[in-house]
Amino acid sequence: MRILYLAFASILLVTSVFAQDDAPVRTLIVNVLIFDGVNEELIKNADVLIEDNLISRIGKGIQAEGAKIIDGNGRTLVPGLTDAHVHLMLNDAPHISIYEKPWPYVGAQAVAGAKAMLLRGFTTVRDVGGPVAGLKDAIDKGLVEGPRVLPTGAFISQTSGHGDLATSSFKLSPYFTGIPDKSTLFGWTLVADGVPEVQKAAREVLRTGASQLKVMAGGGVSSFYDPLHTTQYTFEELKAIVTEAEHWGTYVAAHAYTDYAVQQCIKAGVKSIEHGPFLKEETLKLMAENNVWLVPQAFLFGMTPEELAITGTPAEPKMRRVNEESELVLKLAEKYKVNVAWGTDLFGPLEKQAKQPLEFRARAKYFSNFEILRQATSANSELFKLSGQLHPYKEGELGVIKEGAYADLLLVDGNPLEDIEVMVDPDENFDLIMKDGRIYKNTLAN
Repeated sequence: MRILYLAFASILLVTSVFAQDDAPVRTLIVNVLIFDGVNEELIKNADVLIEDNLISRIGKGIQAEGAKIIDGNGRTLVPGLTDAHVHLMLNDAPHISIYEKPWPYVGAQAVAGAKAMLLRGFTTVRDVGGPVAGLKDAIDKGLVEGPRVLPTGAFISQTSGHGDLATSSFKLSPYFTGIPDKSTLFGWTLVADGVPEVQKAAREVLRTGASQLKVMAGGGVSSFYDPLHTTQYTFEELKAIVTEAEHWGTYVAAHAYTDYAVQQCIKAGVKSIEHGPFLKEETLKLMAENNVWLVPQAFLFGMTPEELAITGTPAEPKMRRVNEESELVLKLAEKYKVNVAWGTDLFGPLEKQAKQPLEFRARAKYFSNFEILRQATSANSELFKLSGQLHPYKEGELGVIKEGAYADLLLVDGNPLEDIEVMVDPDENFDLIMKDGRIYKNTLAN
């Protein structure tokens, strides 16, 4: 009889342990103002209950037995920040990361950069070019710390385009030598010309797990041999790439600067224009009419060539022209209500990437504090949704504070709707950083 009793007690104990293991991990954040990512009016004196990795309840006076309680003491709770234009694998000048440094060193740099980005409050990013899939998987599995990543994979570029990354004009083309370029071998870029080749390139990138595709449709600052005024790819080639993306239920983002290049992209069905510093009214109106997103960089395009100093390329004349012509674009984008995303493109050494929050200050010249915060949260999330079924994070919503959304949250010491400067210094002003329900920074007394 005693044996039966002990056996029954053991069963109860094991069942109890399993029940505890299955119970959700609960965190209750109390006494906060809430910027929900969508509405300008703050929710006052609110509590937020997190269960596992999702927000389960928002209200006042929430009771949650056994929950870890964090008293916000009147701070502002905002959604985790998002950045729609990063390159997590580019932590040096492109030619150094791709051609000169050993691959383990490049990976170690990326791990350090990803963690630093998360500790600046960025909980989700769209990586728009580079072999980032392995880093994304390591982050998702908890092996290293960093933001969620919507990966683009290898750039798709024409020969001599912005993604043709060789540093010599006397490059030996693989088409004639049979020797593949290192940038292709390591997944940085696919150089493809003509409709059949770009179709194959798009399919190759999609098989790597890309959430969306990135095409180079014009010249750029950091590349060696393509002037800024160039248009890259024909309409037929662009359309073929877009068609392949649509077959997979996703979209194409295009690096493009000029009116003609962007108008060709819009006609082909591209949904996201990266940069666009030279665009005029007609093109921006066309973007608004076709719900095409603009992903500009207010801080980067305000930097002088001397301040930039990260490309290692003869970029000075290009960057000076960008400095001169980009300011009008943001004013016109606001005027015509173009969908504007929040992206920085601050690749290069980690000390340069640490300037990422300065984008908040740079945008204050063109947008209200509310518009800037919305761009960095819910607006970017809407852009990310264009990835459809290829979006890797579908359990909850991103960029918002609402029931059922991912528990990606920041507690800010101050009210960014009144003073956007509090977003510029995350070390000083972000007292709590939570991603996926896990706390990565907490300076508050428990």
